[in-house]
Amino acid sequence: MNIKNLLKNWQLYKKLTFVMLAFGMISLNYSFADNMTEAKLQYNKGIDYYKIGQYDRSMEAFRRAINLDPNYIDAYYNLGSILEYLGQDEAALTVFKQIVVRKPTDYDSVYKAAELSKKLGQDEKAKALLALIPSGSYINPKAQALAKELNTDLQTLKYEQQIKEQPQQPSSNGVYENIPSPTGLTTDNNGNIFVAGFSDNIIFKITPTGDKVIFLKDKKLNGPIGLISDDKGNLYIANYNANNVLKVDDTGQIEVIVADVIKPYGLHISNGTLFITSQGSNAIIRYKL
Repeated sequence: MNIKNLLKNWQLYKKLTFVMLAFGMISLNYSFADNMTEAKLQYNKGIDYYKIGQYDRSMEAFRRAINLDPNYIDAYYNLGSILEYLGQDEAALTVFKQIVVRKPTDYDSVYKAAELSKKLGQDEKAKALLALIPSGSYINPKAQALAKELNTDLQTLKYEQQIKEQPQQPSSNGVYENIPSPTGLTTDNNGNIFVAGFSDNIIFKITPTGDKVIFLKDKKLNGPIGLISDDKGNLYIANYNANNVLKVDDTGQIEVIVADVIKPYGLHISNGTLFITSQGSNAIIRYKL
């Protein structure tokens, strides 16, 4: 099939990094960087496979890029766009929701998730997603049109969402399942829960709506146990098997801030100081943040 027959709208052109040139030609904008990661290599392979119509291989490459970099937004978008084109709307919606969790200001993805939710008959979810789109966004006219199809408008949706977000007493207990070897646990100021998966070297994130995603999977993680977050959005990890403590900032950058801690376990922050329990040395370490 000719690739032009697949690209039905501008948003797919935009996110698959195809740029229309003045003479009607199509050129591919590769993600070349000085320090190209394996995730970027897989991403570019996905673009190449897509260009020649090998959609299954393209999606697999995008999935590999996501596995290597769980925050690779463009890889998610491309994967979701192909799934939507192939009629796999539920799978596409799942992918776009992963973007919304990671980057709620990506209003293209918020709109796509709302559009797919409506298509699947999930009107209330579509409304909740549309409420995330600010009035000044360039995608606002499309969002208004979709809200109208749902017999409402964005202003009403935003007001209703504010009411729902007011603090309420929980009506019942709940369980978050399928978290391999959960150990450390912490929360941030936005209501997200972070859980360390010790055996798989993963940090999971559970949003206030209950969505569970992989927040961090990196070669630096080795036996994560204790977790703590600060008011600036930084996450600290007691890396038990690596004998160090990691810091993950709000952009996702990872660094070792305390090395040579023998079997770090518990973490606590008070008055700008990080306290670390060291099981291997039967001690508590103070570190000024």
